[in-house]
Amino acid sequence: MSESETRIALKPIPWYQGRLWHGMSLPGWMRLLARNRLAVSPRRLPLAATITLFAGANSLLKVVERVAYGSRVARISVDPRPIFILGHWRTGTTLLHELLSLDPRHTFPTTYTSFAANHFLLSERVVRRYLSFLLPTERPMDRMRMDFGRPQEDEIALCNLGLPSPFLTVAFPNRPPQDPDYVELDRLDSAARARWQAALAQFLRRVSYRQPGRLVLKSPQHTFRVRWLLDLFPEARFVYLVRDPYVVYSSTMHFWRALYAGHGLQVPNEEGLAEYVLTTFARMHESFEASRSLIPDGQLHELRYEELVAEPLQEMRRLYEQLELGDFAQAEAAVRDYLAQVKEYRTNRYVESADEQALVACRWHGYFSRHGYAAGRN
Repeated sequence: MSESETRIALKPIPWYQGRLWHGMSLPGWMRLLARNRLAVSPRRLPLAATITLFAGANSLLKVVERVAYGSRVARISVDPRPIFILGHWRTGTTLLHELLSLDPRHTFPTTYTSFAANHFLLSERVVRRYLSFLLPTERPMDRMRMDFGRPQEDEIALCNLGLPSPFLTVAFPNRPPQDPDYVELDRLDSAARARWQAALAQFLRRVSYRQPGRLVLKSPQHTFRVRWLLDLFPEARFVYLVRDPYVVYSSTMHFWRALYAGHGLQVPNEEGLAEYVLTTFARMHESFEASRSLIPDGQLHELRYEELVAEPLQEMRRLYEQLELGDFAQAEAAVRDYLAQVKEYRTNRYVESADEQALVACRWHGYFSRHGYAAGRN
């Protein structure tokens, strides 16, 4: 079967619905455009124009929020034991984020706080009441339900706050990968790394002001950053998800295609995409394994996606016990209700070509071996 035959059709985002970059600050947006030499595809120029208008409004509202809430936010102490969900894209990190967010003792960045990262304390009530139609109802890559109140990646918030991020590659997919020094943070000088840590900490203070609790954070990009997350939160807990590498490869290819098509400012040509996926996965695996020993005993739990979906309640109990998160019974009813709601959900199914299977088995052989996955399809 050819690669084109294995593709799953992408559901287009209606023109009137928001893109990731509509939440950006004006300075961050201007830097992104300048760095990429205004290389916006002609058909995406109207989208770029609306982002520019929103960026100006976002920056103005940011100032207003700082005046209105700044002193109160400054007095907030973030729980020093956040839970970081790690693992490559498409390994089940979103599912686990959803499940952990159901615990009433936890708090988390929502889709709205990540999208409107510059002013969510000021604007959330009005936007969620009157403008929810601006958000797609499903994620384009996997049809999981979306709304402004569901948990979301904090990397999106960092992009919209104007921080450098590799995730900005989505905006200009035909240009070289963005901000490579912000993958692992190791190559940054101490001042730049401190600015990144301070921006993350300030965002988390605002999230904690909005809803107090123990933070649950999910960003695959953080899998590269264990050392610096521990530097910021020595008592942090980490959950590392693993999944069948063949599924991860095909699903990740679909994931980036969906984001490039829906949120890119260029019509994507997909040149080098397969190599980008292969290289990033291998690098992430190697980076995490090199950092594993830095995590204190009792603060890391490894979770297999296939076991999580097969026995979700059992695996959640084990996770709570391993990381000493408290009594799972306080969250169990909500988790049961959620599982009942999504029981009919079916993940996308992919068929890799023989060449793709051989390439994945070769390039990711260390991951296959480490986590006990069999190389080669039956």
